[in-house]
Amino acid sequence: MTDHGTHLDQMRAQAPLVHNITNYVAMNIMANVLLAVGASPAMVHARQEVAEFAGLAQALTVNIGTADPDWVEAMALAAQVMTQAGRPWVLDPVGVGATRFRQDACARLVDLGPSIIRGNASEILALAGTAAAGRGADAADSVAAAQEAALALARRSGAVVAVSGPEDFVTDGQQSFHVANGHPMMPRITALGCSLNGVIAAFAVAAPALPATASALAYYGLAGEQAGARSEGPGGFQPAFLDALYGMTASALDAGAKVRAA
Repeated sequence: MTDHGTHLDQMRAQAPLVHNITNYVAMNIMANVLLAVGASPAMVHARQEVAEFAGLAQALTVNIGTADPDWVEAMALAAQVMTQAGRPWVLDPVGVGATRFRQDACARLVDLGPSIIRGNASEILALAGTAAAGRGADAADSVAAAQEAALALARRSGAVVAVSGPEDFVTDGQQSFHVANGHPMMPRITALGCSLNGVIAAFAVAAPALPATASALAYYGLAGEQAGARSEGPGGFQPAFLDALYGMTASALDAGAKVRAA
């Protein structure tokens, strides 16, 4: 796969409006990330308007990190609009294995047909119905341990499934890729993982879900590598990361992407 830079340019040319129903912790950094990559973010979660607003957006992300029953209803309404319109939407099943409420909410959302499901290894294992060792939103399982679960979940749901970790794994159930871009500082920044969902959604507006997801993961991880090279800790990493996202060129992405077939 060598079209990562093309996918970046196509996304920026469209400057898609991405509707995000995400957690309170992620809203600010996610909006800044989407602005830096060249997309347009919106954080809209009121049940009274989500379906109408989803009709205006090119993509949707759903993150259950701080969900409550009203938010889950809103997520379902927005997801239905996207699925019916054939527009991409991304589900992030944060901490799905922690409580029955999260399990039930995610089962309902998976049934609504997400284009892409992205989570850590423990979340993907739990969502696939396999025993996982996660602690809240933190993974306690390896990406390798979740690969078979990711394949099964992709085949069952019809979604592209991305397992985030030191080396990401992404699959549509038939074709799979490893993405090795990233930096150890990235997990130390609050909601940086949540913000990735918006980037994946933006890429999926202009490209099929599997290559869009692989390219978005490589882009995000490469920006992390660049930020890590010029910062000394998490305080300096965040602004450097936004600058790296903003300044990334198609040629730099093609040269730096570490994507290989699984």
